[in-house]
Amino acid sequence: MSEEKAHWENVYQTKGPEQVSWTQAVPQTSLDFIHSFNLPKTAAIIDIGGGDSSLVDHLLNEGFENITVLDISAAAIEKAKTRLGNKAQKVAWIVSDINDFNPIATYDVWHDRAAFHFLTNTQQIANYVALVTKAVTGYLVMATFSENGPKKCSGLDITQYNEDGLEALFTKGFKKLQCLMHDHTTPFNTVQNFIFCSFEKRK
Repeated sequence: MSEEKAHWENVYQTKGPEQVSWTQAVPQTSLDFIHSFNLPKTAAIIDIGGGDSSLVDHLLNEGFENITVLDISAAAIEKAKTRLGNKAQKVAWIVSDINDFNPIATYDVWHDRAAFHFLTNTQQIANYVALVTKAVTGYLVMATFSENGPKKCSGLDITQYNEDGLEALFTKGFKKLQCLMHDHTTPFNTVQNFIFCSFEKRK
C-alpha cells in the first residue's frame, strides 16, 4: 500500500464527516457548474476524489443515471455506499489512486473538487492533464485551493492555483468557460478559499 493510500484509508477509517475540513452538506457550487452544461440525465459524470462526498446523492436525487465515483480510499467509498443504501447500486464505484487510473470509458463531465491539488510534482500534474484530455468528451469542473487558500490539507502539501494557472494547464485540450472564487466554511467554522473553473473540450 502506498503512503498516500495508507494516509487516506486511515483518515476515513478514523474520522467522521464532521471531523474533516472538506465536508459539505450541499455541494452547491459543484451542482451549479454541472447544471450550467444543460446535459441530459443519461450524461456520464465522474467525481474524482469523491470519497464520501454528498455530490453523488444530489445527482442521483436529480435523476442522473450514469455516475461514477473514484477515490483512493476503499473506506471512503464504503461509507458512501452505506449512506446511499440501495441507491449505491446505481453508481459505478472505483477504488484507485488517480495516478494509476486507466479509464475504459469516456465522460461527459469530469468533476474534481480538491483531489487535483494534492498532485505536487510536475510529472504527476502532466499525467493528470493528459488523462483528463483523453477521457473527457464534454466538460471539466476543477476546484482547488486558491492562492488565498490553505497550503496544506489533511497534513499533506498541496498546489495552489489561480485562474491563469489552471487555464494554462488545460488550454491545449479545453476552452475555459468560467472561473469563480468560493469560500468554503469547514465543519470547524474556518474558511478555505477555493477557485472553481469549468472548461469545455475542444473539438
